[in-house]
Amino acid sequence: MSMIFFACVVRVRDGLPLSASTDFYHTQDFLEWKRRLKTLGLRLAQYPGRGSAEGRDFSIHFSSFGDVACMAICSCQCPAAMAFCFLETLWWEFTASYDTTCIGLASRPYAFLEFDSIIQKMKWHFNYVSSSQMESSLEKIHEELKLQPPVVLTLEDTDVANGVMNGHTPMHLEPAPNFRMEPVTALGILSLILNIMCAALNLIRGVHLAEHSLQVAHEEMGNILAFLVPFVACIFQCYLYLFYSPARTMKVVVLLLFICLGNMYLHGLRNLWQILFHIGVAVLSSYQILTRQLQEKQSDCGV
Repeated sequence: MSMIFFACVVRVRDGLPLSASTDFYHTQDFLEWKRRLKTLGLRLAQYPGRGSAEGRDFSIHFSSFGDVACMAICSCQCPAAMAFCFLETLWWEFTASYDTTCIGLASRPYAFLEFDSIIQKMKWHFNYVSSSQMESSLEKIHEELKLQPPVVLTLEDTDVANGVMNGHTPMHLEPAPNFRMEPVTALGILSLILNIMCAALNLIRGVHLAEHSLQVAHEEMGNILAFLVPFVACIFQCYLYLFYSPARTMKVVVLLLFICLGNMYLHGLRNLWQILFHIGVAVLSSYQILTRQLQEKQSDCGV
């Protein structure tokens, strides 16, 4: 008899679903529990480790480690040790298949949909293989649960009604796809490379000047800052191009101003062509940041 009905892998920081099993249950009660699971997935950062929420017919179990969590909807007859053994095995399998960079950069729901087949095989294994064949693993999990019981959540903790979560206005726990940027262009990649090069030049010159100016008068501090401030501004320009940030226009103008002033201050240490190159790269990067917009908000998709 099936005890694990549905399983999914989510990203902890924003609840973005990364992969999920294909379910064949469409009863009203089951769909209600899927909704509860999705709501709980948005709040996993509040519950590190293991946790459970139990109802009359179904229960939700989750296991969270780092930025990846595995969640399952199980029958109430499913032993907690079996559920958490399944989730831990699923977690190890997923993290062994995908590195943290891929997981962190995922920007759409179910970006690792091909992992669905692995979840299905593991579900079948835990549902239909006798518990005696998994005795050692279940005993280990059982001992861990006795030493450190999972967090027990009430049904209210997993419920959202009329846009209100536990009687409070919900925080803006939007999944990542709502803030997905347009694809990076070739010119954008070029601006990133040039910006990183300018940042490296500023850092090297600033550190070199600082090493040889420890016993020199205070006027050298201005030159050192004129190298290091544009270095920080270049790095932040790269960040603004790659990731969404509110008030981008104001930040871009301020960064461009710092870079221009810093390079003009260095007129005695840089020739005119070097100054124009650094300012030109900053202008190109600013243009790329302002022209790379958010994609239209897309509705969440199911499995």
